[in-house]
Amino acid sequence: MSVEKPYSIQTSEATPVDRASLMAAVRTVVVKVGTNVLSRSSGDLALARIHAIVEELADLKRSGHRVILVSSGAVSMGMHRLRRTERPEFLVDKQALAAIGQIRLMAVYQQAFAHYDMPAAQVLLTEDDFTNRHRYLNLRNTMSRLLEWGAIPIVNENDTVSTTEIEERAPATGANANGAATSSPNAASTHPGNGVFGDNDGLSSLVASKLGADLLLILSDVDGLYRDGPPLPGTGARPVPLVEEITPEVEAWANGTSARGRGGMASKLRSIRRATQSGTAAVIARGTREGVIRDVLAGSDVGTLFLPRQRLGSRKRWIAFAVPVCGTVLVNEGARTALVDGGKSLLFAGVVSITGDFRRGDVVSIATPDGVEFARGITNYSAEEAAPLLGKHSTDVARLAGRNHPELVHRDNLAIWE
Repeated sequence: MSVEKPYSIQTSEATPVDRASLMAAVRTVVVKVGTNVLSRSSGDLALARIHAIVEELADLKRSGHRVILVSSGAVSMGMHRLRRTERPEFLVDKQALAAIGQIRLMAVYQQAFAHYDMPAAQVLLTEDDFTNRHRYLNLRNTMSRLLEWGAIPIVNENDTVSTTEIEERAPATGANANGAATSSPNAASTHPGNGVFGDNDGLSSLVASKLGADLLLILSDVDGLYRDGPPLPGTGARPVPLVEEITPEVEAWANGTSARGRGGMASKLRSIRRATQSGTAAVIARGTREGVIRDVLAGSDVGTLFLPRQRLGSRKRWIAFAVPVCGTVLVNEGARTALVDGGKSLLFAGVVSITGDFRRGDVVSIATPDGVEFARGITNYSAEEAAPLLGKHSTDVARLAGRNHPELVHRDNLAIWE
């Protein structure tokens, strides 16, 4: 069951969002620092900037907040240590550079936090730590204990062993209610994430959503989200102060990627959507700005604020955002209404088509006929078992399948974000 956030946000022009009140309700903060914030153009560590960020995080913790730091920079630090100027092409080279750079990065953080008598804890993660429910629960328990002990968890992707990267895949084929072949819809711009993180923007949003953080603060080398990409120097352009919902129009504002990091504004928007759909507010702000963390938490008009939606429960957050999707189920308008407004299970009568080679217990994407994803759920049937049952009523499903499970997805295993 969804629970309301402990504050109410007004978004009309007559009553603008009260950022100070929103930030006053924040207790758990995930701060993601990008490579371009941590290092200079030469690739060397920007030590003064890092120490300034650590000082602000220490002040935040002393004020009673639970603080988690997600830090990029390992590969860049490894490149600088070996005096390499070009980012490598091959994965094995990136992994080796990360192994060299990670130890240097953590040494800097450990020394900086020790100055404030705060222990730092290194947490290196792979996608399996989220997609495997048992490992995810162990991770959540460990992170909770670190925070109870007053430690600052410093999280990074375990690049040395992680081999999964974002890549384009050919559309999966499936069947519709009439048995005709179909192709998977391209819903990349309409859903909050595909269950993998790919870079530290995605990792930070997974950490924020899985631990129920109140705020995800992404410190980048830009002041926020601009309508037409980063402005040219001297134009006086200001970032968009508020985004209520990440729509395709908002996504179109993002372009480009980082020269030394893996992400870009498009990556940040994908990650922020995951966080806001989990009930976490998010802010993109310039990490090189003096006092940026303090000002954001004080409610100042800094960066771009993305408003949160209603918070999903822990299990449904895991279904929605931490498990790779193995197929897509397209449903008609009646089924969508029953799921979204009626709290019902997904029955075969409302299914238009399926794609993908999913098995019982896999997570599938649930979308409208035009490919707009609005939910995910754990399926009771494999794709092979489900294909001949599409469009059938529950009594026919029981007779044809020989099982007393009329639902393709039961409402208890359904995560809806519309």
